Amino acid sequence: MDVALLIVAAAAAGWVDAVVGGGGLVLIPAMLIAQPGLPTATALGTNKLAAVFGTASAAWRYVRHVRIDLHRLVPVFVAALVFSALGALVAISLPTEIFTPIVLVMLVGVGLFVALNPGFGGDASAGPRSRLSTLAGLVLAGVVIAFYDGVMGPGTGTFLIISLTALVGTSFLESSAMAKVINTGTNLGALTVFGLQGNVLWLLGLGLAAANIVGAQIGSHMAIGRGSSFVRWVLLAVVVVMVGKLGYDLITD
Repeated sequence: MDVALLIVAAAAAGWVDAVVGGGGLVLIPAMLIAQPGLPTATALGTNKLAAVFGTASAAWRYVRHVRIDLHRLVPVFVAALVFSALGALVAISLPTEIFTPIVLVMLVGVGLFVALNPGFGGDASAGPRSRLSTLAGLVLAGVVIAFYDGVMGPGTGTFLIISLTALVGTSFLESSAMAKVINTGTNLGALTVFGLQGNVLWLLGLGLAAANIVGAQIGSHMAIGRGSSFVRWVLLAVVVVMVGKLGYDLITD
């Protein structure tokens, strides 16, 4: 096993996750390359172990520097934990490939919307939404997207940021901060299921978690320092990579 490759990949994944999400697209392929024959479920479970530490550390930094309503996020965090665990249970018997075309279309739509609306997600566009819109955004994040993260996962951070920005009325930076808190819950819920199934390499995962935390701290520091514009460009870049990866998987399967 190429340990150096995995450490670098884990740090890079932590950076991407801390800014917009999508770190699994870095670390999971790296694990499959470094250890040929590793079951995909084990790679997914081990990735969740590393990611939950990195995401939690990024959430901690965001909470200290970005204004968000933590009281409102507590029930969303709990819901995210529960529904991501349910999603992971469903993933056992449901082929996740059936979701790939749907997710691909959604990501293309998200990318085009953000690219064609340069003001979306900026501080100027942020503002209070109606109670119904805010509730819809939080339910979408804590239930629907959390369930999706347990079933499949790619694009979870992106979908969280877009839904929170559009429906709750937060800026990209504030949405990224909230997404890290919620994503910590989704990672923890899915990790619980993968762990109970025996699909986690605990020693390797804890080692990768240390590197993931380093990357997450660097990423969250850069996002906080550079603001919503930086988050927007990283989000667009990650969407392009995810669309390319999912499109390739769809063609080659």
